[in-house]
Amino acid sequence: MNAARWLSLTTESTLLAWDAAAVIGLRMLSLSMFDAKASAEAWLMIEEKLESAALLQWRAMTGDLGRSPQAMASASLRHYRGKVSANRRRLSKR
Repeated sequence: MNAARWLSLTTESTLLAWDAAAVIGLRMLSLSMFDAKASAEAWLMIEEKLESAALLQWRAMTGDLGRSPQAMASASLRHYRGKVSANRRRLSKR
């Protein structure tokens, strides 16, 4: 594997980490209200995590993520990055 592919994975991982940190902060603000919205957000968070992990595992078992380790890592990062970015956008609108 060449250095460019590793750099790409590193960049995607870093962007995912930044988005995830933002989502954690936004969710903590939401959950700190202890109201019906906070309860709904907590349940949504749990449902999303279970569904996303199960889907990614299924994609890995069926070969949908690719064959090489780099392809699988890249597809996994895209899978989670899309979901985390969508949550960041949704939670930022509140």
